[in-house]
Amino acid sequence: MPIPPVTDRDPDDELIARVAQGDGQAFALLFRRRQGEVYRFALHMTGTPAMADDVTQDVFMVVMRTAARYEAGRSGVAAWLVGIARNCARQRIGRERPFQPLDEVDEGAIEEAEGPLDPLADLTRAEGIARVRRAVLSLPLRYREVVVLCDLQELSYAAAADALACAVGTVRSRLHRGRQLLALKLSALEGEAPREAPATGPDRPAVRESAPVQPTKLRGSRSWA
Repeated sequence: MPIPPVTDRDPDDELIARVAQGDGQAFALLFRRRQGEVYRFALHMTGTPAMADDVTQDVFMVVMRTAARYEAGRSGVAAWLVGIARNCARQRIGRERPFQPLDEVDEGAIEEAEGPLDPLADLTRAEGIARVRRAVLSLPLRYREVVVLCDLQELSYAAAADALACAVGTVRSRLHRGRQLLALKLSALEGEAPREAPATGPDRPAVRESAPVQPTKLRGSRSWA
């Protein structure tokens, strides 16, 4: 019995199952559908379009090899892909910036920031985007990851926990500290004291800051046609 062609209505879970069976059309559709958000995450994590593009390529090459390991229903496809992207980004940063500490932070400085801070809440204007990117990129990786996932990519705490392979409580704790540190860094960039902002809901983080999507094609992939 011939396998029906993929369509835009096919859910991601079905596409991944077909990728695991060697379906190149399913892989191409999954790539077109999801590469933008993978690239945005990689760009926020690495800070350079070239490295973000490389991370995106790495992620989908991993998807080719490991699609059969995806467990539908355990976590969403977005969390699964971001979890892969997180590992690929850390590997790229480790190789290309070997002398940059991955998780160094002044904990005392973080504790000095008081109150429920949401430093991204009022920085949605175009003139604030560059400052946000610089400040986010300067965060230690364990805080950068949760700020990008929860505040910029708008994943729920549960989805972020799946992506980072940690407990929801760990996501909450890191996000709180990450926002405090981000407020201090933005304050230094703006020459202002950190400001309090309205608290956000438990699973609805603050504001999404969109990064440009690289119109990329997957390089060096094997042909399943």
